[in-house]
Order: sequence, then structure tokens, then C-alpha cells
Amino acid sequence: MTLTDRFLKYVSYHTTSDENTGMTPSTPGQMEFAHALKTELESMGLTDVSLDQNGYLMATLPANTDAADRKPVIGFIAHMDTSPDASGKHVQPRIVKNYNGKDILLNEQEAILLETEKYPEILRYIGQDIIVTNGKTLLGADDKAGIAEIVTAMEYLIQHPEIKHGKVRIGFTPDEEIGQGADHFDVQKFAADWAYTMDGGTIGELEYENFNAASCKIVVKGVNVHPGSAYHKMRNSMRIAYQLAVMLPRWETPEHTQGYEGFYHLIGMQGTVEETTLTYIIRDHDRARFESRKHEMEHLVRKVNREYGDETATITIRDQYYNMREKIEPVMHVVELAEKAMKEVGVTPKVQPIRGGTDGARLSFEGLPCPNIFAGGENFHSRFEYLPIQSMEKAMQVILKIIELC
Repeated sequence: MTLTDRFLKYVSYHTTSDENTGMTPSTPGQMEFAHALKTELESMGLTDVSLDQNGYLMATLPANTDAADRKPVIGFIAHMDTSPDASGKHVQPRIVKNYNGKDILLNEQEAILLETEKYPEILRYIGQDIIVTNGKTLLGADDKAGIAEIVTAMEYLIQHPEIKHGKVRIGFTPDEEIGQGADHFDVQKFAADWAYTMDGGTIGELEYENFNAASCKIVVKGVNVHPGSAYHKMRNSMRIAYQLAVMLPRWETPEHTQGYEGFYHLIGMQGTVEETTLTYIIRDHDRARFESRKHEMEHLVRKVNREYGDETATITIRDQYYNMREKIEPVMHVVELAEKAMKEVGVTPKVQPIRGGTDGARLSFEGLPCPNIFAGGENFHSRFEYLPIQSMEKAMQVILKIIELC
């Protein structure tokens, strides 16, 4: 099976994750996909193939070198779920051959266009073959491209025993998109010296810095009274919640920040007069600023309570992951190896911070150094997601070259 065929097969599985189910994996489609992958890995000839009750799939490509020639055990990791930010059901991919640099009509019936004016990055891929959606779902390159690249690389090494390599471990996780991908990952069982997540975007991306991340939920209680007799009695929780929200710095939001700049991001708001819930994510690369942002949220809640009475607003903050940089810097050879591999296969490394997170961030803090490498897609989490096939092929070549160089 070719790399492209494998990817197109994988995106047919509906694996959108859901943070509200309280299960792991959070949705049944992820376990269905995991079972199919398990069967595929076994049929390829990988060993130690295991799938646990939480949907974590691991396997081994045994070393084919002399036992005396001890090579490090390296791993490659990708996630099976897709983002709940856009539908991942009934994905209908299409290959645009030899892209001509013009707008792409994704859906004729609904006149959905992938416009170069809105997404000028696509012009980098003129002359290449690009996989797109029908404009109604995401594609799933995040991170099924990563899975396809890893599996195809393992298949290639099995078919080419003349390429000598050490032991390679691969792992596929559920629920990365809802911040739970490393929750039940058994680092000791994985038993790699270090690993790479194949979960980046644009060709050349190589990342070992990411946001410190927290989720924040604020619940505002109100008092409902008939509006005709509400004078000095009603307390509208929605209005109080809005008052709290606008006290945050206006420009410290995702749409106004870039690079190393952090933000507060309101991702959900549900309410009635009686009760309103605000859901935020808090992000910053700098740990001190990250802690300051959390303190600021708590300060605003105290301020609301001083005005409207104790327990009007309650806040819950949960740290999700931290910047892996502090764990990678002592072992920078793992980043340098990836840089060297990219250059040897004709890819220019783009070392940059992730304005997000990967499973590798938490795994690095659990003793498995784990930088992030590009999978090749663009516009992740969007109906306008696309994947240049040549970028996916280069990502697979990087995997092979890393293994060869170890």
C-alpha cells in the first residue's frame, strides 16, 4: 500500500474526540481505528503489538544489527483522534494533481472555495499534488498523516533489511486534541531512549518549545426575578460574566498574538440569568508569565465577588502541560539528529516554538524526551485543511533517515 493510499484509508475512520464523555478513548471511533491499526501492524510483521483498554497502541520494529552494535531505542508517536473544532465524519478527500496556483473549488454545490487570498501559504505548493476536503469536514492530516508516515516507514524498513537499524518503537495515542493524549501513556512500557511526535504542520517544522497550558472554568451564579419587579433584586449572571470577560486584556487573545506571545482564549460561554459558565484556555511559553496569567484570572474572580457578594463567581484552573524546552535542552542531540536528517533528505529545518502542544510535551516531563516533527499538513482543525503529498513523503523520509543515522 502506498503512503497516500494508506492516508486516504485512515481518514475514512471517524475519530473526533470529545472532552465531555469522561471516557478514554473519549469516542468509540478511535478504538475502532486502533483495532484496525493493530491488525495492520501485526500483518506487516511488527512485534510486541499491544492495544490496551484505553486505546493506546504500541509496537516494535526489532533491530537488525549485531547485538554488540548497541544502538539507542528511538520512538515515533502520533495521535489517532481528530479535533472537535470541525466535523471529522464522512470525510471525502480529493487529490488535486499538479496544483496550478488558483483557488480550489472544494464543493461545487455549496460554492465552497479554498481561496489563495485567505490562505496564501498554498502557493508554496504550486506544481505539487494536494489532498483537500469537500469543504464540509476537516481532512484529518492532524494527525493521520503522522500515523501513515510512521507505518509506511516501518513497512519500508521491513522490506529493505539491507538498511541496518536499532530497535524502533512506535505508539499511537487517543484524545490528543482534547489534551488527554498522554494521560495513560506508559513511558516505561514504551521503553525508548527518546522519541519524536510526527504531529507538526508545514514541511520542515521542528519544535522543542511549546506553550505552558491550562484550562479555566468560571461559573457565575445569578438571581432571576420577573423583569417587571427586578429592581435591586435581579442579578443577571450573563451580564456579570460579560463584565468579567471584558476585564481581561483586549489584545492578549489568539487573534492578536504570535511567536512567543501568550494569550487568554474564551472558547465557550453558556448561560441563563441564573447561571453562566465561561471556559478559557490560558497559554504562555514563559513559565513565570503563565503563572501570572492564572493569578490574574483568580484576581478578576475575587474582584467580581467583592462587588456582587462572595461565591457569585467560582473558578477552577487545571494545568494541562508545560513547555518541554527545559527537558529537551539537556539532550539537544535529539533535536540536532532530526535537523541533520531533514537536511540529508533535502528539507530545510524550521526550528520554531509551537503555539500549541503535543503529546510530546507531557511525555518529556515523564522522562521521554520528545520533540515534534512536521507531518506536512496545513490549516489544521479547519474545513480548509489540506495536505501536499510531497510534504507527507518528505516526512516519511525524515523518519527513515533518523533511524538510519542513529
